[in-house]
Amino acid sequence: MQDRPEDLSVARDRGLPPSIWALGFVSMLMDISSEMIHSLLPVYLVTALGISMAMVGLVEGVSEATASIVKVFSGAVSDWLGKRKALTILGYGIAAITKPVFPLAETFGAIFTARFIDRIGKGIRGAPRDALIADLAPPALRGASFGLRQSLDTIGAFIGPLLAIALMWWSANNFAIVFWLAVIPAFLSVAVLFFFVRESDRVQPVIGVRFPLQWAELKKLSSVYWLVVLISAIFTLARFSEAFLILKAQASGLPLALAPAVLVAMNVVYALAAYPTGVLSDRVNRLLLLSLGFVILIVADLVLAASSGLVAVFIGIALWGLHLGLTQGLLVTLVADTAQEDLRGTGFGIFHLVSGVALFAASLLAGGLWEVFGPGVTFQAAAVLTALALLGLGLLYFKVPRLGTGHLSGSS
Repeated sequence: MQDRPEDLSVARDRGLPPSIWALGFVSMLMDISSEMIHSLLPVYLVTALGISMAMVGLVEGVSEATASIVKVFSGAVSDWLGKRKALTILGYGIAAITKPVFPLAETFGAIFTARFIDRIGKGIRGAPRDALIADLAPPALRGASFGLRQSLDTIGAFIGPLLAIALMWWSANNFAIVFWLAVIPAFLSVAVLFFFVRESDRVQPVIGVRFPLQWAELKKLSSVYWLVVLISAIFTLARFSEAFLILKAQASGLPLALAPAVLVAMNVVYALAAYPTGVLSDRVNRLLLLSLGFVILIVADLVLAASSGLVAVFIGIALWGLHLGLTQGLLVTLVADTAQEDLRGTGFGIFHLVSGVALFAASLLAGGLWEVFGPGVTFQAAAVLTALALLGLGLLYFKVPRLGTGHLSGSS
């Protein structure tokens, strides 16, 4: 059902619900904590523990794939129960509790285990949180709602590395001190979630089935939804872990203590672009903005493939951040647009699962290509995969031109 013009103007005048702002700050605090650790982790693994590039790819791939596999189940459970907040608290809580493991770990196995458990927490919270945002957001402000959360999340993603840089300088490259201080914002994140986010009263438990992850229920998800998932999977194959951006910059001469500056540069651009993109997507076709993001990633990959100096590398990194701002919030908004309300958690879970499997494959592929052929071929391969995803996006636009205009919505 198309929203009436007066409904749209009322929704925009009222602004975003306080719980959406609170969820944004929850994400920001947890990302400050995570990025204080993760911005240093690739360098720590390679320089302090002597781990190979292929093993870095394995760690990143397994960690993210684990999170995505868990998301499909947590999303389905949130539909089944008709409750999102409790699962979201559980996921953030697990992530907070595992943070102290990083400064205590002294072996690759301990680091791998800590990263694995941390990503289980991410998996538990991801789909219910996204579904909760979709439940709480006025349909006319859906893009802005996801854009705001993504933007605040990304602000945390560059504050964390900035703190890591300052603390590495202050502590004379003491990884353990930085990892210990990262524990504080993680627990603050859980506190904000518990006290300031309310459950949506619009969602009812799935009636008449034992569990949403059954073929009879999955068939209710539209063919357009499945096309969005497929295109996102192809695109994610080109979006390997940002750990490889850090290592590219280090190989181009970036000092060890400044390694987190890569994520700072990327996430500043990401944060500046994400919220305006979400707001704009509520007024123009989301697929057109998404296409622009795909094109920018192709350009970023080509720049990074050809660059050898730090200036060119950081231009490529900034473009990488811009593509994230133009794509990540829009992809989850399209899932909200195309997944029906009573299976929205399941829809987000499947989306994250498929994306996670693709990210696992992407990280392994990138690590292997880097080891055998070097960074140039790695980024060139990513550009080719992005071009394939762009072609799929064009086919989707011609198939369903109204998708992304706000007229085709999972809340209809």
